[in-house]
Amino acid sequence: MPTSAYRSPWMTEELDDLRSLSRTFFERESVPHQQRWAEQQQVDRGFWLAAGRAGLLCLSVPEEYGGGGGTFAHEAVVVEEQARAGDDAFGYSVHSAIVAHYVLAYGTEEQRRAWLPRLATGEYVGAIAMSEPGAGSDLQSLRTSARPDGDHYVVNGSKTFITNGSHANFLVLACRTSDAEGGKGLSLLGVETDGLEGFSRGRVLDKLGMHGQDTRELFFDDVRVPRDSLLGGQEGQGFAQLMQQLPQERLIIAVSAVAWTELVVWLTVDYAKERTAFGRTLLKFQNTRFVLAECATESRAVRTFVDHCIGQHLAGELDAAGASAAKYLSTDTQFEVSDRCLQVFGGYGYMMEYPIARAFALARVQKIYGGTNEIMKELIARSL
Repeated sequence: MPTSAYRSPWMTEELDDLRSLSRTFFERESVPHQQRWAEQQQVDRGFWLAAGRAGLLCLSVPEEYGGGGGTFAHEAVVVEEQARAGDDAFGYSVHSAIVAHYVLAYGTEEQRRAWLPRLATGEYVGAIAMSEPGAGSDLQSLRTSARPDGDHYVVNGSKTFITNGSHANFLVLACRTSDAEGGKGLSLLGVETDGLEGFSRGRVLDKLGMHGQDTRELFFDDVRVPRDSLLGGQEGQGFAQLMQQLPQERLIIAVSAVAWTELVVWLTVDYAKERTAFGRTLLKFQNTRFVLAECATESRAVRTFVDHCIGQHLAGELDAAGASAAKYLSTDTQFEVSDRCLQVFGGYGYMMEYPIARAFALARVQKIYGGTNEIMKELIARSL
């Protein structure tokens, strides 16, 4: 189904201009470097600064803190254009749609003015440090500790699967500030890592896909963090803060999933029109036509559901169950469509030089991070 056949109801002329800007930026600054970034396992540090100069970072942060003064719709447009460019390396959504909003929602005025403008320019690269070797979706099992010592916390522990782990010089760190059971003892700290004694980065993780994204382990060995870095002003609020922000994180994953699904369908249709077998193009075979018809229809159906959820979120009406539904359905569809479309490419679909192979590898992790899809179904079931 061609792009012109459908327009998201939340789009505006201003967002059209942003889409054009984002598309040009990714085509010029990102597309030519995907292979090199995959080999070096990270984007260039200067790419973050270039995105900041283009005005693409922290678009939904108020202008008074250096942001674009927009809404979640602005973030969604950039994420869609990143996907349509085939860029699986830039950790944009974590930085702009997630990390910045923890600071905006829970930071003091002093914290907002210290951290948000630097995130908006790309001087700071943001990461959220939640997952640990023994705790992924089960956030209440986190063990990294932050013990009070005068006007500092002393942090010990480790984190894993941290997107932007190589470049990040600002972390939203989930840690345990008391021995209270479960989530009651969790707090969030804003941590500036440049020159921070006791902080170290482990290996870049060798992932199935997203090879250009700097996913790393982080280690804290008696790291001293000022107590005024606590987000929310009161210890023990971390779990509630995470739960309040996770719907937006899950929705931005859904936005990405839909855009990648649409890209995969478009790539496969173009390939099927050109590739020949037994004297005719692949698109002349009924099986290929039926597969692509099904994939295009499923893609459009999920697109309209995610657009509905975006509309709810913009109106402040999207609940955790709705965000969970968007995340699980869109990522399940992304994986299934990517698998079926890769089959159309035959052996070439298994070659990493083809975008379909990278898209397929990316699709697998979308069902895992941001909370596994099994957890999403559990959250939905609790609302029934």
